[in-house]
Amino acid sequence: MGVVRQLRQISADDEGVDIAFRADVHAGLSQKQKAIPARWFYDATGSALFEDITALPEYYPTRSETDLLTRHAAEMAAAIGPGRAVVELGSGSSTKTPLLLDAIEPAAYVPVDISGDFLRGSADALAARFPGLPIYPVEADFTQRVALPREICPLPKLGFFPGSTIGNMVARTAIDLLRNWREALGDGALLLIGIDRVKDIGVLELAYDDPAGVTAAFNINLLERINRELGGDVPVENFAHRAVWDDVHARIEMHLVAACDLEFTIDGQRYHMAKDETIHSENSHKYGPRDASLLLRAGGWTPVATWDDADPAFALILAEATAFRSAP
Repeated sequence: MGVVRQLRQISADDEGVDIAFRADVHAGLSQKQKAIPARWFYDATGSALFEDITALPEYYPTRSETDLLTRHAAEMAAAIGPGRAVVELGSGSSTKTPLLLDAIEPAAYVPVDISGDFLRGSADALAARFPGLPIYPVEADFTQRVALPREICPLPKLGFFPGSTIGNMVARTAIDLLRNWREALGDGALLLIGIDRVKDIGVLELAYDDPAGVTAAFNINLLERINRELGGDVPVENFAHRAVWDDVHARIEMHLVAACDLEFTIDGQRYHMAKDETIHSENSHKYGPRDASLLLRAGGWTPVATWDDADPAFALILAEATAFRSAP
């Protein structure tokens, strides 16, 4: 069947700019600790750079997760069962998706991604590989409430959230997202989610600050996107990439660091930054087994199986939608 119908759930202004992007940039740069949500990395350029990152030898998550999907496909298929609509959150180029689709005999596939260009390209590629599979791409911000295609409403669903993307969110935001998708996917739904484990600090820092500078370019592209889409004059050449481990929060933090005192304008609004001041652009939280279980349970999901024998340590966790209870 191929790509059946594409839905777009992005609100743009008269200039074609995502309204939420504009609002988040101005709100984030007005804070004492300047910060911009990591989801805005993923315009067409950022999405392509991230795909380059996943191929780097230092970036272990994609390699570890792909290994788990390959070696444990039969076990996952037995636990999931056939006939589910697979809803992938933040699908990107969907490089790992065929491993799952080959294993579980899905009834439909719904990739959800904020980057429309990447979404269309990956949906077309999967349609060619799985010609009998109905595919319903949804261009949307999966961190917000998303309306799923009406065609999959009667089907049992499997949420697929690979890549440890849940780690980009602080705990309260991650729990909100899990609860939103518990509601959207409905009773009886399953969730297969990638969770990165705590590991050697050197391994972690190299994964987010590679010697080739690809991750730095990915981070800097956020500023270039602001200039392109919001009419900014941010002096990109005066910013540097920084990735550091924060042990208190068990996360890698990425920052854009001002190399000198500087001023710039976005949408006519003036901003000032002092030398060494930063824009906090990404978190990547790492979870131990109990932490991950607690996070999922708080979000309305009960873990039922875990595959975590990859090296470097990474986990794929299968969880089921927790049944409603009126009391403990």
